[in-house]
Parts: sequence; C-alpha cells; structure tokens
Amino acid sequence: MTTMGGITFSELGWAAPPTDVTAPLEGTLTCDVAVVGGGYAGMATALRLAERGADVVLLEAGFCGCGASSRNAGQLGSVPGGDPALLSALHPRRFPGLIRLAEGAVDFIESTITRLGIDCDYEPTGNVAAAVTPAQVKIAKRKWELFRKAGVDVEFGDARALGLPEAFLEGMLERKGGVLDPGKFALGLRTALLGSGARVFEQTPVQSMEPTGVGVIVAVPGGHVRAERVVLTTNACSRDLAIAPKRLAAPVWVSMIETEPIPADRIKEAGWASRSGIVTQHQIMESYRLSRRNTIVTGVRRLQAARGAIGPRTPDPSVVAELTRGFRARFPSLHDIAIRRAWGGWIAMTPSWLPVAGEATRNVSYLIACNGHGLAQAPHLGTLLADRLAGDRPHEDLGTVWRTRSRFAPALVFNGPAMHMLWALDRWADRRAR
Repeated sequence: MTTMGGITFSELGWAAPPTDVTAPLEGTLTCDVAVVGGGYAGMATALRLAERGADVVLLEAGFCGCGASSRNAGQLGSVPGGDPALLSALHPRRFPGLIRLAEGAVDFIESTITRLGIDCDYEPTGNVAAAVTPAQVKIAKRKWELFRKAGVDVEFGDARALGLPEAFLEGMLERKGGVLDPGKFALGLRTALLGSGARVFEQTPVQSMEPTGVGVIVAVPGGHVRAERVVLTTNACSRDLAIAPKRLAAPVWVSMIETEPIPADRIKEAGWASRSGIVTQHQIMESYRLSRRNTIVTGVRRLQAARGAIGPRTPDPSVVAELTRGFRARFPSLHDIAIRRAWGGWIAMTPSWLPVAGEATRNVSYLIACNGHGLAQAPHLGTLLADRLAGDRPHEDLGTVWRTRSRFAPALVFNGPAMHMLWALDRWADRRAR
C-alpha cells in the first residue's frame, strides 16, 4: 500500500483480510467434491453442496472473496452484458434464456441477502445505462427497445427525470437490481460458508490436477485432495491451470477509484437524486456508484491486459489519473472533491462476453460468470451447478450457458493494443461531442 498525491494505492479492494483466515491444507484428505476458487461462484457452489449434505472441500489461494468478488463496482445489474443487438443476432435461440438468467440472478441475490442476513448496504435503486453524447443516446435507446420487446422491466427517459447529474443526457433505467458493497457481500457469503459443513482451506493455491479412473487428485503445496469431482471457479486465474479448457477466459485488469465523503447537499446540487448506479455507453464503459457513506466510486474506462503471470498489484498511476479526469468531466460541480483511494482487480472476460459452464473432463466442471456481471450471475450459477452435481435435473438458467464442447475461439479484443484503441476511440468521441 502506497500513498501518492493524497491517494492511497491499495492491493486490496473493499475487503481487508479477515481475522479468521483459515489454515492452509496440510496432508491428504478425500471428499465428494473439491471446489477450486473462493470467489462468489466458488463460495456459492460449496455452500449449496454442503447444504445438500455433500462432503465438500473449498481451496482458495488467498482468502475467500479476495479477488474480483471484493474489488468490483458493486452494481447489481439485471440485463445481460454486451450489445443486445449483437447477442440476439449471434444467439437468437439463447437470447430469451440470457434475459431470464440476468433477471433471475438479481432475484437470487436479493433472496440470498435476506436468507443469510448479509449486511451489505444494498439499495434497490436500479441501474442506468446512461448517455453522455448524442451517439450514446442512440445506443441506449436501441438497447431499451430491444430489452423492452424481450419483456425486461426497463424505462427510457431524460437523465433529469431519471435522477441523474447534468453531464448525462438520457438513459435506460433497469428497474430491478441496485447497488451494494461487494466486499461486505463477499464476506457475508464467506461467513455462511464457514458456518456450513464445508471444509475451507484458504492460503492454499492449487498446483495441478490429475484425473484418475475414480476421480481427481488435486495437488497443493502442503499435500493433496482426492475428490470424486472437481469444480473450477477460478475466473481470471483459469489460464494458470493446465486442465482448464484452452482460451476459456482472458484476464483483464480493471481499476477503481473512490472519492472522499461528499456532503449530502453537494450530491443533491450535482443532480444525483436517484442514487441509481450509472454505466456509460462508451466502447469501454465508465461506471459510477454512490456508497452508503456518500463517496463516489468510479472505474473501468481504461482496461489493461495481462503480461505474464497475474497476481497482486496496485493500480497504474496513469490509469488513476485517467479515471480522475473522467470523474471531473461527469461531475464538474464536484471539482474540489478529492480522490482518496485507488485499487483494482483481475476479472475474467470470455470470448463470447457471456458466462460459460461445462465439463473440462468427465469429473472436472468449470464455471466462468464474470464479464462485468459476476456480482449477480456468479452466485446464482454456482448454486445451480451445485444442484446439478447433487443429481438434480439441470436448471434452465444453467442450461443457457452450458457448453457441450469446451472449445473457445481466441478473444481478439482482450489484448493491449485492441483495448488501447477502444479507449482512444472513446476519448475521440468525447472530444467530438464537446
């Protein structure tokens, strides 16, 4: 952790390491199912399996929730990621299922918060796909028309009517969903998991997996696990495991910044009456959220590709400066509000921009549910995958993203030059609009 220009650059997100981090695995043990990865998806999978009486072991390299689960923007969205026109054209049969999955995931998270008693500052404000240029107005309106025809509860209108600041012109409001503290939600899931029958080993990186005739041997630094089945919920770290399907997901570094607390009257003067989460319609979106303590959290805007092995890091100062410029442009009346904290995290981007699940081998399943929408969809799909492993007929939401053939095309856009070009196009469009 370092401080530069009054900004704390942190290797952590919303959640600091808990005081009860579990001991790493030492020796040999056996189980029904080993879950590799302790993010939203892994915790939800292991929790559901434990609730259903399975002997489940979860292995996490850090502490549960330390990755993207506690580093994201905290917006619980109710529509699929990506361009709906492109999704409906490329996946006409799956598109209704993707709509159903996105909305069902929000219902699942809301019910989970209530069922487990998780205090995560949830505000059911909805989220707005907002436009800051006339070209983006057309994009937002096209999304609204497609989603409305598909039966999604969305509204299109003037940004003032939607309770947004003056820099935003118009937008599409997703009425379902809202905003929350993702770190508190992750730690709430962790508490529930530790209280279940699951055996949780943190500080336990997985080194290799070897399928056998009766299961899988999972090797870790202090020993190994003999499991009948394994579930990979490793998201951005999937490429480090030889058993994972090739090109399953590309790791992308996303940076976030947070302001100092802002007086309520200043937020009102800025025009943010709704407290809805905001995402712009740039090639690389900008996200904005008000926290419960009246700070503004913003991120994305500029993405970074992985170079070599991925691991802990602090944000690039040039990217933090870029995020700060974006904040100043969208909230000019808050020009004197200081940026106090910056952090980032690795997210998984799939070639299709959609969550995917399937089987890498006969006894090894995988689930990638990120693409910027993991907060809602990862716990939901992880629970459905657990039900499938427990013998239930696969749920239709899981069937929507299930891959019978684990072959993936190269993700050509998730590399440094391509992402830099998209960022440059966004800045050119901003200048042209001004």
